[in-house]
Amino acid sequence: MELVIKKFEELTIYELYEILKLRTDVFVVEQNCPYPEVDNKDQFAYHVYLKDDEGIQAYLRVLEAGISYEDVSIGRVISKQRRTGLGTTLIKAGIDVAKNKYNASQIKIEAQTYAKTFYENVGFVQSSEEFLEDGIPHIEMILSL
Repeated sequence: MELVIKKFEELTIYELYEILKLRTDVFVVEQNCPYPEVDNKDQFAYHVYLKDDEGIQAYLRVLEAGISYEDVSIGRVISKQRRTGLGTTLIKAGIDVAKNKYNASQIKIEAQTYAKTFYENVGFVQSSEEFLEDGIPHIEMILSL
């Protein structure tokens, strides 16, 4: 499995297509949640993904402070196959990107509530009450570095 870290302008059209397809397949189709997946934030992100011979297997983006929140943030975290360890490997890489590229002292995320334990296992702490985002229960979480 190869770890890839690229700014938006470094992505090939094929990589961008594969990223957007994976995100749409899961966040829109699988979760039956029609929402604007393409949100004009990708241009300001580091795109972090794990790939093998079959393509991108896990993905997330890291946004600098001021794009989504006052803090650096991580979002669009997805793995084609769940509960395989890819997600943990990926989120740790995303945290490293936040520290090394944006000098983050804190990372904020908006997590689907069902994934709370996944994020707690890498150090995130719930920082809000549960709320609905596009009809799906979410919580905000913070990781202090």
